[in-house]
Amino acid sequence: MTTVATGTNAVPSDRAAPTTRAVPSDPADPGVGPLLRAWRERRRMSQLELALSADSSARHISFVETGRSRPSEEMVLRLAERLDVPVRERNSLLLAAGYAPRYPQTPLDDPALDALRTGLERLLLGYEPYPALVMDARYDVVAANRGITMLLEGVPESLLTPPLNAMRLTLHPQGLAPRIRNLPEWRGHLLAQMERQIALYRSAPLRELYDEVAAYPVADSPSPSGGPSAGGPSAGDGPEPAEDVPYFALPMRIEHGGRVLSFISSVSTFNTPMDVTVAELAVETFLPADPATVKYLHTVAG
Repeated sequence: MTTVATGTNAVPSDRAAPTTRAVPSDPADPGVGPLLRAWRERRRMSQLELALSADSSARHISFVETGRSRPSEEMVLRLAERLDVPVRERNSLLLAAGYAPRYPQTPLDDPALDALRTGLERLLLGYEPYPALVMDARYDVVAANRGITMLLEGVPESLLTPPLNAMRLTLHPQGLAPRIRNLPEWRGHLLAQMERQIALYRSAPLRELYDEVAAYPVADSPSPSGGPSAGGPSAGDGPEPAEDVPYFALPMRIEHGGRVLSFISSVSTFNTPMDVTVAELAVETFLPADPATVKYLHTVAG
């Protein structure tokens, strides 16, 4: 059992590191060439465009993709960088080319990541009373602060059994979904986000999760317009403004304690990661989207 944030602020996870694996290449087309070609086509780059960006030639790229030439380890890494291949997949490319993996996958509770865990803990605690959490590549929650714990009040224990999954918690009809006032829009945003990640990571487990949450019945929002139900209070002490708040991004509007809170989500990842575990961590923070939500959160936090 590992946690990043300590004490009652943390949501524990029994997953020390994500286990998302790449879909194996077609046995009929072994080697690094078909894998590189698939990544190039996914990035919609021509052989010439890739060659120019990697300081190579279209002829050499063609020979590599067809198996007529074995790329050096340096060339594999250079092509992977130009194609923006995820760190885990770069190891797969190196193995397919006959080289040792370059990037380790360190368990999150390993002493080598003490500084990382401490930094994440301080980040989550410092963001309170606003909600924030840390997820792995499959949206399993590694840690969360008390703002997230507050939003999860009333969620059944069956959904809170580790490893907690952020997508499942949000979209399950017994999770947060019935309380999200603009559920159709927010659900569409989350599913589109997962589709982009599936295309990037080629992850079978992520595809399974997508199929699961996309099949959930859509709970009826209290108000199709995204506003509070009749007579329901907003996050402030008084009634909700007559005009909609001019949000600068799609908010998640969620009911808590009989009030409607509005949040804008922001996701951060690590720049130039050198470890698979670190590369697949994401910090999601929820910024209050209006003054009433700010006031309510600070009041609840005491």
